[in-house]
Amino acid sequence: MIQRLSHTSVFVLDQDRARAFYTDKLGFEVRADVTMGSFRWLTVAPKGQPDLELILMPIAATPMMDEATADVVRLLVDRGVLGGGVLATADCRRTYDELRTRGVEFLHPPAERPYGIEALLKDDSGNWFSLVQRTS
Repeated sequence: MIQRLSHTSVFVLDQDRARAFYTDKLGFEVRADVTMGSFRWLTVAPKGQPDLELILMPIAATPMMDEATADVVRLLVDRGVLGGGVLATADCRRTYDELRTRGVEFLHPPAERPYGIEALLKDDSGNWFSLVQRTS
């Protein structure tokens, strides 16, 4: 029986840039940064969330993705059409202000939604994330 999701991938254009973005700008911590042959396993996560890691996955030809597919994925990431998920916060407006000060690009400022307050941000590769403060 599956018990939980422990890792999920976010395709990135450059792992070093992505590592700097997620740690310096979003405040995540590095959980793993290991090179195995030609493959680099790089994971990050919010400091207060020990049970989930984002794999900062380079876009490259692998046994699961040929070069033509990698080119398409690279184009989609670069164009900013892929969403990476939802990042939860207790105060969306305050987090928005803090992240903007650190240089994070937002596609949309905080706005009231039926489920809470939401802003949309972009990582350094072009992936967008929803930043959400849930309301009861």
